[in-house]
Amino acid sequence: MIKFACFSPHPPLLLPEVGLHEDREKVKKTIESLEFLGKKLKESNPDNIIISSPHPDWGFNVPLFFLASDFQEEIKTYLTGLESPIFWFEKGKKTCLELDKKKSYALIASGDMSHCLKKDGPYGLHPDGPKFDKALIEYLKKKDIKNFLKLDEYFPEAGECGLRSFSFLLGILEASGLNWQPEILSYQCPFGVGYLVVNFKLE
Repeated sequence: MIKFACFSPHPPLLLPEVGLHEDREKVKKTIESLEFLGKKLKESNPDNIIISSPHPDWGFNVPLFFLASDFQEEIKTYLTGLESPIFWFEKGKKTCLELDKKKSYALIASGDMSHCLKKDGPYGLHPDGPKFDKALIEYLKKKDIKNFLKLDEYFPEAGECGLRSFSFLLGILEASGLNWQPEILSYQCPFGVGYLVVNFKLE
């Protein structure tokens, strides 16, 4: 049974030992959203946590810091490759079928949105960047999986890193049979990278 699911951004500057105070103030809403999710995850008390991420190190460390730093049970990690979002969506569906039905699970999809949102951002400004972020949120709200999985085709220069990780989680949810509804907790991009925090209401 899946008891918790979320999208979590993973910039290292969210961590107190990495980010400057003034930088963390600029992403205060993001941090507050993650702290809220941490409480929700603790309340769900899953047997296992599954984390998908496009990166090692901070791709896992940031969501663990906010969401599951004191979690004592098993944590499974999936490092996503460069295969298509559709591949990872299908991988998620297969993974769901392999889950132990006697155990409960929490899902965390770690990843950032476009890195091309500002001229002084890591990849500069590209028109695909803002369009990608806006479309992803719109497709997610509408549960338009077909177009969600084609976002990399629609906006190939967005410079994102989270789409495949997010697609993996959506694949698990779709195969679970649960009625899931996305709740957008926050979206910020003060440094030219989009940080999206999403809670999934599960029935």
